[in-house]
Amino acid sequence: MTTDLHRLNQVDVGRKVRLETVDGDHQLIRKLLGLGIRVGARLTITQRRGGGVVVANQGARVAIGPGLADKLQVVLDGVEV
Repeated sequence: MTTDLHRLNQVDVGRKVRLETVDGDHQLIRKLLGLGIRVGARLTITQRRGGGVVVANQGARVAIGPGLADKLQVVLDGVEV
């Protein structure tokens, strides 16, 4: 079975996703950890704004800018909300 990866900023609002990979260094990964986001995290896309996104993660909403959102690769997880 193959898994289709999508950039976080390409996913539609309302979709649930799972973070698969981060195209960045350890500093970027630490920044994400500080936001409560890690590889394997399940996120729901709640808003899209100018290339950036707002995601819900374990009850918290986190705004992610367009540059960072482009570095996060996710797989679709479940059905639309």
